[in-house]
Amino acid sequence: MIVLGIESSCDDTAAAVVVDGREIRSNVASSQAELHARYGGIVPELASRSHIQQIVPVVRAALSAADLALPEIDAIAVTSGPGLAGSLIVGLNMAKGLAIASGKTLIGVNHLQGHAYAGWLYDSSSGDPTPGAPEELHGFPLLCLVVSGGHTDLALLKAHGEFERVGRTRDDAAGEAFDKAARLMGLGYPGGPVIQKIAERGGPSDPLPRAWIPGTWDFSFSGLKTAVLHRARAEGIYPAPEEGPDSEAVAALARSFQEAVADVIATKTARAAEEFGVQGIVIGGGVAANSALREALSDRASVPVMSPPPALCTDNGAMIAAAAFHYLERGDRSGVDLDVTPGLTIEEAPSTPTAASI
Repeated sequence: MIVLGIESSCDDTAAAVVVDGREIRSNVASSQAELHARYGGIVPELASRSHIQQIVPVVRAALSAADLALPEIDAIAVTSGPGLAGSLIVGLNMAKGLAIASGKTLIGVNHLQGHAYAGWLYDSSSGDPTPGAPEELHGFPLLCLVVSGGHTDLALLKAHGEFERVGRTRDDAAGEAFDKAARLMGLGYPGGPVIQKIAERGGPSDPLPRAWIPGTWDFSFSGLKTAVLHRARAEGIYPAPEEGPDSEAVAALARSFQEAVADVIATKTARAAEEFGVQGIVIGGGVAANSALREALSDRASVPVMSPPPALCTDNGAMIAAAAFHYLERGDRSGVDLDVTPGLTIEEAPSTPTAASI
């Protein structure tokens, strides 16, 4: 089954062609990071305008890179939530138009479930042997950790498409905390990559507090963000002096912040894996590309950890196509009444299958 996946939930316009939910034939993305960097965060109106400009060339590039024409595609998958409403609408309307014009099946996909299914993907052009799928290697249930700019969720994957959320962030998502901490340290946007780079040069520093929230699998990062603000003020990092802050102090604070985030996420995820008796852990989302988090989780977990390549942790069309394959396998279809759902949670279906499907 050949699926064209379209993703526009936030600030990346992406499309990909994936075969049988695993083999990447193409994966094209247009980033808006430079556009939003001047504002220190994503401006929703600018994001949706950029999607409008990029969606057609990105989809064309994905089909061209796969050496396929639209009639050769079996289904068209698109993110319908969660995300920014204006951004989601652009991708959804593109997918609907293509499906109506071609008569192909349309299927809406939960973006968070897409991040989980990034762990199933491999690049057919790499020349490497085809890896086994997580459920083939280890079986169900699996524990999914999705850590991104808008979400930090722990969910049990009991069978394909059957997600049960067991933990979530109660305030800031991990990626949001990285962005805010980077802003306090004068490091720019997006915060995750730059903090990781700076933290590698950081020396020992007093540890920052951790919010463990005993008795739950939930997360909280707002207190950590406040602790970074107090530390930055005490060490003359924020507000930045005219001559600039001390680079060693910034690097040490970045390292302490990253260690605190990685420690809490990795420890709670590893403990949850033992508590629920899962066969493995699958991670996804932009923060899952962080090397400190990946190392901490591998060290603490007693079950295999399946980590997608960093390029597949950020938003991409391939993960949407991968998730869609399993929706389609169980008979789900979407109709022309498919709408965006900005507040969709990881365990919710993106839309109710309808008899009036395309």
